[in-house]
Amino acid sequence: MTKSVAIVGSGPSGCYLAQALLKASPGLRVDLLDSLPVPYGLVRYGVAPDHQGTKAVTRQFERLFERQGARFIGNVIVGKDISLEDLRTAYDAVVLAVGLSADRRLGIPGEELEGVVGAGALTRALYEHPDADPLPALGPHVIIMGNGNVAIDLLRLLAKTPDELAGSDLGPAPSDWLARSGISDIEIIGRSPAAQAKFDPVMVKELAKLSGVTIRVLEAGASEDPEAVKKIEALRSIDGHGSGPRRLTFRFGLTPIALEGKHGRVTEAHFRSAKGDLVALPCSAFLKAIGFETDGVLRREALIEGALDAANGVLAPGFYATGWFRRGPRGTIPENRADAQHLAARILADLNDQPSTSQKPGTVQLNGHAVVGYEGWKKIDAAETSNPPENRCRVKISTRAEMLLIARQNEDPGQ
Repeated sequence: MTKSVAIVGSGPSGCYLAQALLKASPGLRVDLLDSLPVPYGLVRYGVAPDHQGTKAVTRQFERLFERQGARFIGNVIVGKDISLEDLRTAYDAVVLAVGLSADRRLGIPGEELEGVVGAGALTRALYEHPDADPLPALGPHVIIMGNGNVAIDLLRLLAKTPDELAGSDLGPAPSDWLARSGISDIEIIGRSPAAQAKFDPVMVKELAKLSGVTIRVLEAGASEDPEAVKKIEALRSIDGHGSGPRRLTFRFGLTPIALEGKHGRVTEAHFRSAKGDLVALPCSAFLKAIGFETDGVLRREALIEGALDAANGVLAPGFYATGWFRRGPRGTIPENRADAQHLAARILADLNDQPSTSQKPGTVQLNGHAVVGYEGWKKIDAAETSNPPENRCRVKISTRAEMLLIARQNEDPGQ
């Protein structure tokens, strides 16, 4: 009987794993389940809308469904619409590839003030995730806490002029929100020295293309480490760039210790420097780009199972984890490929060791539930790309209800 694998999550880590499994074992049945009616997860809702080159990875993921035989089962929440136990009963192997959705906390006084916003929450709203909260008011003085690529993405998007967003897939509402933001100053702050920053130097150099800004870099420091030198040189290359009205300032070696506010809204951030000095900076919004963590029922299930071989992504016999869900928010989208190939080899070896008499159905019953398959997604994709504005490459459908309506168009009512 054909062996079957269910992958929970159709983002890059899930798609790369499915690719690796089907390349090595074309007869395998591989289903990718997603809580959303649309696939590709982080690529669609995590990659910045002005980085369309990165988003182009979805073209190779299309071949996964169109040529390799994988199935997309969208609009299914594991733990609600179907239990993880039932899923593991139905498939020979189940893999959690759900990524990380919760913003990490600072754990300092004042974190609950209005205007203190996690980067994940803000980008989900900017990128029109259907479950996102409304876009918040930021005001003129914005602090971005963190110095990784997510922080640089936020900085770049908040600093761009409307014309500089041409060719992106940023929607009309977020575009209007940015145009009306009234931001005059953005401070991007790292706890560590510049030499230990987490950003990609290429992304920092990209800031030199911004036209409406003035950039300052304070105390970039020095290093003899080759990788650190690249980061410091990238910062020095943009220091002093521009003479525009929006001021961008890089600061390093500052640890946040408290946030203060008036009338329930943040107005000032307090830091301690590496030398022990106290530093206070005014802010009308404080954006936390300090990493992500898991939450929800799947996290609890994974913790209950424990980890027989966590380094290899094995949670229990026939139960695995991959991508950021397994190793934390580290690595780029392409780096997920190597992780997926390693786990695929382990899963296939485990499947080969299973008794040949094992007979699992390799499918789940979701009677009465509005499941969206790959063809439904292609209808949504066509609706988004068929007639975008002149300066955009697509207009995302931003609500589940509209996605489901489009996905079900022209279907047989009896299905």
